[in-house]
Amino acid sequence: MRVLVLGGAGFIGSHLVDRLLDDGHFVRVLDRSPPELHPDWVKAGRVEYVLGDFSDHFAIAAAVKDVDVAFHTVSTTIPATSNVDMEFDVQSNLIGTINFLKEAVAARIRKVLFVSSGGTVYGTPATVPIKETAPAQPTCSYGITKLAIEKYLGLFEHLHGLEFLVFRLSNPFGERQRPGAQGAVAAFIDRMLRAEPIEIWGDGSVVRDYIYIGNAIDAMVEGMSYSGNQRVFNVGSGIGHSLNHVLGVLEKVSGHKVPRNYTASRAIDVPRNVLDIGLIKQEIGWAPRIPFADGVDLTWKWYQGRRFDPGQVR
Repeated sequence: MRVLVLGGAGFIGSHLVDRLLDDGHFVRVLDRSPPELHPDWVKAGRVEYVLGDFSDHFAIAAAVKDVDVAFHTVSTTIPATSNVDMEFDVQSNLIGTINFLKEAVAARIRKVLFVSSGGTVYGTPATVPIKETAPAQPTCSYGITKLAIEKYLGLFEHLHGLEFLVFRLSNPFGERQRPGAQGAVAAFIDRMLRAEPIEIWGDGSVVRDYIYIGNAIDAMVEGMSYSGNQRVFNVGSGIGHSLNHVLGVLEKVSGHKVPRNYTASRAIDVPRNVLDIGLIKQEIGWAPRIPFADGVDLTWKWYQGRRFDPGQVR
């Protein structure tokens, strides 16, 4: 199959490209980061690289030609700062996606798979774990934009027959995630390797659903062949971990005690977010295969002795 990965050089996208190559697919990558960051892809002979920005109409038009399926993993903002410049969030992500969908229809792409956010589209949940049918009340522009993209995907299917799937990821972590962008695990490991104390907003009791990147990629790839009627799936572990527990696991896998500084909590942080993954288990047959602690261990080992190459936020 011929597959396009928008944002293929990023954290999620690069892992997805690796898996698609392993499975024997031809892959085209659109990214603003240069292909030199991934020399093995070029050597593989099955990766075609379009160097360009997601907002570049010419780059998008070139990227969508003669592909069967497209994965949309691009985000130009992160939840913590998206409210600072809402106009940029909407213009770069929502308008950019609408333009991409127009090109996808013109190029007769069969299916678009979109990486949304299970951590932000629901807002403060009334009950936990959160089902896909729960009210969506995002409290940041990032979540609102993700939700709007989901709705436009539905509209394009209705108007043009462009099939789609939405993956509402919880909090992905793993190798290659850029510290400081988003993600508690990567941020904590970065601080630990720098021998710096870890700063925690609040008392560390905030609970999140963390999913190891390998598990998330499993779900996304398996979704390519899904032919059922469901369109939106939660993708998480279905298990909540407090920030204090995450630090405890990191202390165990690293063998080091972690100094912590607790500060005032933030208004954007909901107290508890855990996804119900029953629907994707039932419809696609996917379930996480790598436990949280094992994923943290793999991530810690990868980061030791490595310096992260800055790139586009994913």
